[in-house]
Amino acid sequence: MALSDRRSLAGESLLPGGAAGRLLVLTAPLSFWGGVQPKSGRIVMAGHPQHGREIGGRLLALPGTVGSSSSSSVMLELLREGRAPAGLLLASVDAILLLGVVVARELGYPPIPALRLEAAALAALPDGAAARIEEGRLVLG
Repeated sequence: MALSDRRSLAGESLLPGGAAGRLLVLTAPLSFWGGVQPKSGRIVMAGHPQHGREIGGRLLALPGTVGSSSSSSVMLELLREGRAPAGLLLASVDAILLLGVVVARELGYPPIPALRLEAAALAALPDGAAARIEEGRLVLG
């Protein structure tokens, strides 16, 4: 899956919806439990290449997650605090992380979409570029 001339990329919609924001393309897997500060949305995972960056309001491109079954509760806290990403772009499905979004939706917090993209396509995304998720696609620009 490569970007077409229209600068869009088809993916697998994991959670429906649309979102727009700047891409934050992580270059290493992230642990949400202990790796993201829920009150600020800042990456605090020691040694992470994007340490100190804020995920709030971004389209967060994750090459993977470092597992903890608590990542769903951190995502729920991020949504409650208004510090969550605008949308998730995942190289592989992380049901635990997505569960936090589903629970947040049930509690009345604004939902965010999630889209699965092939790992190579995700890694090639331009960090900081304006993008949007719409109808199972990532559109740049």
